[in-house]
Amino acid sequence: MAVSVFDIFSIGVGPSSSHTVGPMRAARGFIAELGERVSSVVAVRVDLYGSLAATGRGHGTPGAILLGLEGKTPEDVDPRAGHERVAAIDGGDPLLLGGVHPVPFTTADIAMQPAEIKHRHTNAMRFAVDFDDGGHHVAMYYSVGGGFIVRDGHAEAAPAAVPMPFSTGDELLRLCDQYDAPMWEIMCRNERALCPASEVRSGLLRIWTAMADCVEAGLHAEGVLPGGLAVRRRAPGLYRELTRGGGGFAHADSMDWLNVAAMAVNEENAAGGRVVTAPTNGAAGIVPSVMFWAVRYLPGLDVPERRDEAIIRYLLTAAAIAVLYKERASISGAEMGCQGEVGSACSMAAAGLAELLGGTPRQVENAAEIGIEHNLGLTCDPVGGLVQIPCIERNAIAAVKAVNAAKMALHGDGIHRVSLDQAIETMRQTGMDMLTKYKETSLGGLAVNVPEC
Repeated sequence: MAVSVFDIFSIGVGPSSSHTVGPMRAARGFIAELGERVSSVVAVRVDLYGSLAATGRGHGTPGAILLGLEGKTPEDVDPRAGHERVAAIDGGDPLLLGGVHPVPFTTADIAMQPAEIKHRHTNAMRFAVDFDDGGHHVAMYYSVGGGFIVRDGHAEAAPAAVPMPFSTGDELLRLCDQYDAPMWEIMCRNERALCPASEVRSGLLRIWTAMADCVEAGLHAEGVLPGGLAVRRRAPGLYRELTRGGGGFAHADSMDWLNVAAMAVNEENAAGGRVVTAPTNGAAGIVPSVMFWAVRYLPGLDVPERRDEAIIRYLLTAAAIAVLYKERASISGAEMGCQGEVGSACSMAAAGLAELLGGTPRQVENAAEIGIEHNLGLTCDPVGGLVQIPCIERNAIAAVKAVNAAKMALHGDGIHRVSLDQAIETMRQTGMDMLTKYKETSLGGLAVNVPEC
């Protein structure tokens, strides 16, 4: 175990961590493999397989690959400039491999192979180039969820040593008992083994700033989302209703504020804007919206210093729970269905909020278990292959579930019949049993029962 909080929460672009962020990183990694030989490339071929091919166009995969081949990263690319650059390439501009070498290649040249499933993961990409001397270079990459990528044929790097490794909820609770420490502190001690304490703090606050900026952008951006479904942004209208006449944050409106914050993030994500994986883009609205709610409704968090400390505790707790899903199952919708994305995010947010509410480690673990237990079996069936229906509303519903899960856990003593480890294993088994058409392929569920126009 050496999954960092900054692996779980990474700043990128929408609409999908596995179908946009991962492919951009893979394409950039492939170009880096070429080194100086990039200037000798005369032809490029890219093949997408499985889920990447089935819903890639709706998830922006082809454009993300072009930007990655030009050397762009999800963290640094300007979303608007990126969209404009892809349009220019498709309009006749040459693709600049590594940002320097022109070759003829557009999104239309990317081959889609949805029926071909590779052995390691359904989100597979094959990159190939021909050189002017008749040579070739080929590589297969997998986008395994949350923006994480794996290069076929390369041994995975040994995890960095951390002082308090854990891969199960039971191990995490034992560490909490052994060191008389909350979950966030266990995670923080491990993070400090990877980078200085000051960087952990500043990095987490930077992550929160990006999350809060995404909420703010989504509250004010009007219009129709791209993709052809004519889905109109609803967050700005709800925000106007909540603030009409100088309205504030009355408790009677608390669920509406959860809804509007989650929808704002996921509408930004659907538009290809700047978002933070949490732990994926498709579930990116849940963790920030619950913290957005906490800042406004929990006492004392209007003081900047206390708010910052709460944000750090919340994100570290949520990340500790995310580690368990990465270690014991998957956060990939293409492997687990939406239970692996929205379900894990709900679990993470519930745990983080339980920590802020003063929960013991066992109450926090109980909150996380409640959060996933009531998302088990959730399918991933995006209409039109777009991260819009049912994804935007689903994040809002899960954010409400997360708050409810945390509150229910705090009414108990942390002793409960179903452990988080058991619930995660159930999710894993359910995902393995789930038919492929319900796992981010848009071949079943709402995707085939709702007309696209």
